[in-house]
Amino acid sequence: MSGIFGVVSQDDCVQDLLYGTDYHSHLGTEYGGMAIWGETFVRQIHNISRGQFKSKFYEDSKHMPGNKGIGVISDMDEQPIYLNSKFGSFCIVTTGFIDNMNTLVDDLLQQGISFSEVSNGRVNATELVAKLINQGESLVDGIEKMFAAIEGSCSLLVLNEQGVYAARDRWGYMPLTIGKKENAWAVTTETSAFPNTGFEIVKYLAPGEIVLMNEKGVTQQKEGCKDQQICTFLWIYTGFPASSYEGINVEVVRERSGRFLAKQDKDIEVDVVAGVPDSGSAHAIGYAMESGKPYRRPLIKYTPGYGRSYTPPSQETRDLIATMKLIPIKDIIKDNRIVICEDSIVRGTQLKNFTVKKLWEAGAKEVHVRPACPPLMFPCKFNLSTRTLSELVARRAISDIEGCDVEDVSEYIDHTTDKYKKMLDWIAKDLGVTTLRYQTVEDLIESVGLPKEKLCMYCWTGGCPSTKKCAGTTTTVTA
Repeated sequence: MSGIFGVVSQDDCVQDLLYGTDYHSHLGTEYGGMAIWGETFVRQIHNISRGQFKSKFYEDSKHMPGNKGIGVISDMDEQPIYLNSKFGSFCIVTTGFIDNMNTLVDDLLQQGISFSEVSNGRVNATELVAKLINQGESLVDGIEKMFAAIEGSCSLLVLNEQGVYAARDRWGYMPLTIGKKENAWAVTTETSAFPNTGFEIVKYLAPGEIVLMNEKGVTQQKEGCKDQQICTFLWIYTGFPASSYEGINVEVVRERSGRFLAKQDKDIEVDVVAGVPDSGSAHAIGYAMESGKPYRRPLIKYTPGYGRSYTPPSQETRDLIATMKLIPIKDIIKDNRIVICEDSIVRGTQLKNFTVKKLWEAGAKEVHVRPACPPLMFPCKFNLSTRTLSELVARRAISDIEGCDVEDVSEYIDHTTDKYKKMLDWIAKDLGVTTLRYQTVEDLIESVGLPKEKLCMYCWTGGCPSTKKCAGTTTTVTA
C-alpha cells in the first residue's frame, strides 16, 4: 500500500508538500518521491528503506520552488513518474494494485510501446498507468480508459501546468480526500496529514470521481458514484489512528472493535489487557473499557528505529523488524493472565515467534489472543499485501485439517460451524496460546458503522466487487 498527497497554493507549496507527504510514512517502506511545478518540473525520488522521508527530502525541498506539487510514500515502485506525452508533460503518483499487470504490459509491448522504468525484469506499475492514460484522447479520458483496463485498484494524482488531477479508484477501495485552507488546496490518502498543515476536510472523493485542483479551487472533471466498497482493513490496521474515511475515525472504530472482542469473552478471567503496538493498542483500549480490566503495556515498540513489520516486501525484513521492535517488560508480564489484542493474524509467524514467545519467556501465566478481524482467507486483489493462499495461516490450518487444499471454504468462514472451531483450535495450538478468538464478520461491520455493501470484505469472505453501471461511472456490488 502506498500513500499520496498533492497540494496547490497561491504561494510556494513545498513545505505543505513535504510534511503532508511525510504523514503517509506508515503506508510504505521502499521509496519516497516529490514533484513540483514552478517554471518547470522538479522531481526527486529517494530510497527510504533505511531512512525517514523527512531526512531524505528536507534538503531537496529547499531547492524545489513551485506552487503545485504531488508526493508519494511507495511500497514498491519508484515514483513519481515523468512522462512527456501527447497531452504535454506530466508527473504521476499512484496507490493500489494491478492484478492483470503482466497482460497489460504485454499488450502495450505488442503495440510498440516501451518501458524505461524496469527493475529485475519488472515494469514499474506507475509507469504502466501513465502509458495506459496516454492511450486516451485527453488526460481525463485516459484515466477513465485506464480504470476500465485494469483489474484491481488504482487511485492517482497527475501534476501538470494546469494543476493537480486527482482520481479515486472506481471501486472506492482507497480513499482520497480534499482539504482547504487560506490560499491553498490539498488532496490526501490520509486525512491525518491535514490538521497540523492547516487544512480542513471539504470533500471525500466518490469512487471513480476525477477532479482538477488549481489556484482557482477544485472543479469536477468526471462524476463519481455514490456506491462504493472501501477497504475495511484501513480502519482495522493500515490507516493512521488520526485519519477518517467517509467521515469515520480510525481510532474510534478500533475502540469499538475492542469492545466487541470483550463482549464475547464472558467466560475467561484475565489480569492485564494489552495490544500489540501500535495498531493493536486501540483495540486493547476498547477491550479494557468494556471488560473493566486494566490496560497495560507489557510490550513496548521501539518507535524511533522500526516501522511496520507487515509492509516490507521480503519475509526476512519483516522478521527482523518483528524481532527487534518489541521490547518486553518482565515486571508487567510475569505471573499475569494476559489478553493480547492484535489487528489481525496474516501469516502467524510474527505473532508466534516474536510476540507470544516473548510473553511466555517473560513469565506470562496465560496468553489469550484476540484478533480484531476474522481469519484472512483470500490474498488481497486490490493492494500489495498477501499474494498467495499458502501465506495465510487460516489456509494452512484448513489444508492440514482437510488433508489437501480445498476450494470451498464457506464452512470455515462461518464462525458457528464445527469446521471453524477446528480451524481455531489448530491455529491456537500452532501459535502456542491459551485461547484464540477472532472478531466476527458481523461485529467487524458494526464496528466500522457502514453498511456491508459499502465495505470491501474480500480478504475475509471472498466477496468481490463486480462492475455495474451507474450515473457517470461504475459502481460495485458484492458478489
